[in-house]
Amino acid sequence: MSTSATPHDAANTAATKNTAATNAAKARAAQAPPPPPEPLAFPVADSHTHLDMQEPAVADALTAAAAVGVTTVIQVGCDLERSRWAAETAATWKNVWAAVALHPNEAPRLDAEGGQKALDEALAGIEKLAMLPQVLAVGETGLDYFRTGPEGVAAQQRSFRAHVELAKRLDKALVIHDRDAHDDVLRILQEEGAPERTVFHCYSGDAEMAKLCADKGYFMSFAGNITFKNAQPLREALAVAPPELLLVETDAPFLTPAPYRGRPNAPYLIPLTLRAMAEVKGMEEERLARHVAANTARAFGY
Repeated sequence: MSTSATPHDAANTAATKNTAATNAAKARAAQAPPPPPEPLAFPVADSHTHLDMQEPAVADALTAAAAVGVTTVIQVGCDLERSRWAAETAATWKNVWAAVALHPNEAPRLDAEGGQKALDEALAGIEKLAMLPQVLAVGETGLDYFRTGPEGVAAQQRSFRAHVELAKRLDKALVIHDRDAHDDVLRILQEEGAPERTVFHCYSGDAEMAKLCADKGYFMSFAGNITFKNAQPLREALAVAPPELLLVETDAPFLTPAPYRGRPNAPYLIPLTLRAMAEVKGMEEERLARHVAANTARAFGY
């Protein structure tokens, strides 16, 4: 009996993991949301969120965020359907902008279920959405070797290269998801030529990688996991990252900052993460917020 992975096996594995992620999101949503933090001294943007995965209605989420100084939101799509939703939402709501892409784990799922044709068709749909004026970025794309095994690497890398090319051709920002794949992500960016505006969403590298990103002018966006007890390597990376390249994000409903880890995240909790970042950087909150606000506008071009 052969032990090699088949497309059917890959599809079943992806479906199982997607189901687990959905169940985990439902469990988070069932918990009471954290209380609103003290408003920021200077308004900033949530550079990466998933309003479509959050419990509150969009209007309520945006109102709660604005009340604490989070006045702009980048809504990120992870597959063709969610990318359409992101584009429609950005067209409807002021100060909401969209990013569209196939998530690194979506590419091997499509390839496993329908082959290269299915992946190419989805990429063509992403391209059409990326041309819309309210869509400021191509993302989140990249590589994820944590949830997708070796059988999915080729499809992930082909999809990533296609997204890089699209971002450059349309002059859009590139938003990168990088999990357990630092070397390959940096290599492919070097081989393809990174877009002028490249954002490492939920930065996950170490201090040495942060220096490499800074040398290339890549933006580094930090999320609530910067507050986790076991995140010292992230804090060391943040410490050496230039203020001129820093962004802040929620990745909501995931990565809720301490002391509310495990409860549902949302854009209104950005102040907790930004204040933790300011502490690590040894900067006043308002000074860091001004940097982050300007950086986000520059990164996404709004």
